[in-house]
Amino acid sequence: MAEYGMGGEASTFGDIYSYGILLLEMFIGKKPTDEIFNGSLSLHQFAKMALPERVMEIVDQRLRSVEAEALNECQTPTNAECKLEMCLISTFKVGVACSMISIKDRMAIGDATVEMLCIRNSYLGVGIHAKNN
Repeated sequence: MAEYGMGGEASTFGDIYSYGILLLEMFIGKKPTDEIFNGSLSLHQFAKMALPERVMEIVDQRLRSVEAEALNECQTPTNAECKLEMCLISTFKVGVACSMISIKDRMAIGDATVEMLCIRNSYLGVGIHAKNN
């Protein structure tokens, strides 16, 4: 991470930045040091420019195919693709919000945690079909 790599003190602000970059790395399948990120283009900017319309174009295709296949088993292909896309857009938004250059613009770690739990629950359908006792 740039802040730690340049001798910056460890802090929760740096941790949330790293968390955002890690999310983007995992879901895009590229490292911040990838050859396409040269000059002024960074992983953060790459993801931010894709939101929301082009997320499915930049997501790691291995992840996309595995998840779409799993969702297709229990839903129609159109619904599965839509559900996956909505969750990916939300995840990319968290990654981008956490990895903002300015510390004051970064998402708080508590907010990121809540948001990621909501994304997971939405994706898995947790609570949607809960039984009333």
